[in-house]
Amino acid sequence: MKKVSYTLIACLLSVGLAACSSNDAKQDQPNDSAKNNETSQADQKEQQKQMEEMQKKLDAQKMDDKKIVATVNKDKITGSEYNSALSTIQGQLQQTGQDPTSKDGAKEVKKQTIDALVGQQLILQDAEKKGFKASDDQVDKQLKEEKKQFKDNAQFEEALKQSGLTMDQLKADIADSIKYSQYVDKEIKASSVSEQDVKAYYDQYAEQMKKQKQKAPAYKDIKSQIKKQLESQEKQKEVQKEIESLKKSANIEISI
Repeated sequence: MKKVSYTLIACLLSVGLAACSSNDAKQDQPNDSAKNNETSQADQKEQQKQMEEMQKKLDAQKMDDKKIVATVNKDKITGSEYNSALSTIQGQLQQTGQDPTSKDGAKEVKKQTIDALVGQQLILQDAEKKGFKASDDQVDKQLKEEKKQFKDNAQFEEALKQSGLTMDQLKADIADSIKYSQYVDKEIKASSVSEQDVKAYYDQYAEQMKKQKQKAPAYKDIKSQIKKQLESQEKQKEVQKEIESLKKSANIEISI
């Protein structure tokens, strides 16, 4: 996405140099600083252009906010919910070096977005059945944490307005998030991660860093971080298994 078209930069530079040639001799030979500055400006313009084009392609994958994209046991998932999840999935694919707007990438984005929304809905429905609840105090506490990300309440209110959410909708989302976490923590049991697992992961990571001619941090400095990451991965595997199990008795209809 951020790759620069050096051909276009060359064209822009040639235009600039042609304009200089019509000036006096002193301007005809710009110093290195001016050349570098011109290159930098052309580089920035091209990057900005590519980013804007990419954003248009990403936005084109969005659904109408009111469209029903899926139904899970009579609970409807709207285009608005789809679009929120879509942005996250698109970003994740970009972080792994994939283009979410390519033919294959677009298919993968759509599949992952729907899978994530359906899976989340199935977990929340089962959590409701099993009596998991979020108290007002828990929601208010989490809301305070969310607000800390903003400079002041006015900035928070503006962000809320731009998101298209009301305060009640935000609190409902926070409550769902709390219930989801409670369910996963208490209902999903993941395999333990051994010291051997952590060391094997570190050795693989260190080898990759070595190939890139970089030095990996000392094992003792990132051991706990690696363990948490592996535990999270194991937990997610079990969550996915639970979702697949819940799907067997669910009535799911995909509308896109």
